[in-house]
Amino acid sequence: MAQNILMNPESFRAACEQTGVSLPFGASAQALAQPLQVGSKRFANRIVYQAMEGCDGTAEGVPGELTRRRYLRFAGGGAGLIWFEATAVVNEGRANPRQMFLNENTLDAFRNIVEEIKETCLKENGFEPVVFCQLTHSGRYSKPNGVPEPIIAYHNPVLEEKAPVDDSRIISDDELDRVSEKLAAGALLAQKAGFDGADIKSCHRYLLSELLSAYQRPGKYGGSFENRTRMLRQTAADAVSRCSRDFIITSRLNAYDGLAYPNGFGVSPDGGTEPELSEAIALVQALEQIGMPMIDITMGNPYFNPHINRPFAAGTYDPPEHPLCGVARMLTGTAKIRRAVGIPLICSGISWLGAVSPNVTAACIDEGWFDFAGYGRESIAYPDAAKDICTNGALDPKKLCITCGKCTEIMRAGGTPGCVVRDSGTYLPLYRQFCRNK
Repeated sequence: MAQNILMNPESFRAACEQTGVSLPFGASAQALAQPLQVGSKRFANRIVYQAMEGCDGTAEGVPGELTRRRYLRFAGGGAGLIWFEATAVVNEGRANPRQMFLNENTLDAFRNIVEEIKETCLKENGFEPVVFCQLTHSGRYSKPNGVPEPIIAYHNPVLEEKAPVDDSRIISDDELDRVSEKLAAGALLAQKAGFDGADIKSCHRYLLSELLSAYQRPGKYGGSFENRTRMLRQTAADAVSRCSRDFIITSRLNAYDGLAYPNGFGVSPDGGTEPELSEAIALVQALEQIGMPMIDITMGNPYFNPHINRPFAAGTYDPPEHPLCGVARMLTGTAKIRRAVGIPLICSGISWLGAVSPNVTAACIDEGWFDFAGYGRESIAYPDAAKDICTNGALDPKKLCITCGKCTEIMRAGGTPGCVVRDSGTYLPLYRQFCRNK
């Protein structure tokens, strides 16, 4: 598999020639260091540390010591936007027993960590970052007690081929109404906790994302485009109405699932798995009208086709394409949506680009493909990445994420994930504990 750790301008161009991929490449990363005003919020730069779940909260759902350590490292790292990880709004929708859980009883703990994040960044970088909270219901991937307890929108024969789900696990319309209300109420709680915005999470085949492809579900949440997008639209509208005007309601949104119709969103009903983004564009336009001033675009399913979601150099299977093809799909798809809407977008899936990621994403920003570069795994491996990009215009190859997937291995094995390679003192023992047969 192609190793991103060796990526440099020459190898990048060679990989583009080998794969037939065409991506822009800039001489500098200056565009990433530029501020941007979105509504009342000023982003000090165009770098986003994406929502990266650490599975290291307490049983009550408040940040633990490893959680605090991670976010203070992010804060010191200088990203303009820190996207706080998946945070449940109902206990049955938690993805693991240590997932964050925002409610009245945990509100003070979240307020404390947001204050620490802002104070740390101000002290070390001279500005306060914008901090969003990602509100979630894990749906099909709910595991609140450490064992699968799926809550599904509909039966998906592709995803259930090896693990069938009982009919009793299909969520009712009434229960979806309740979850919608909890998500909107969670946005107001996030505002009270000091966050600058809340993400109504609709990606990676969690509950709201799965509803986008509920073509064969009966009732008001299935079938037509209006029905399949109803949950996200009504929740967003409710959240906007509850929160103050300077509080941002946004979404991390799957534009493409990588599954053929009728089991995936962002594909043609005529067959095949190539992206067909007309519905994704229509949805982003609808969310813009509701009052979302920016949206974070992603694709794929980290449980089923992670080569789409986060192109990798090494993983649990050999992907059917070169990693650069996956990066290009993510970036060109985001660009297609951006050309059709009037609000800033955040890209995803760029960690595999390694040392050339600043040059590629800065050039994309200059050409209007998107407005922010969203780093996921890179932020965990290299929390000072934003500072180095904005100060030096480059990343240190010795600090880069090598997209080896070991962080995800720990998570899937039930542990608390982190970078085994760059943060080995903390996470290598956990890797050995939870993945000792590897």
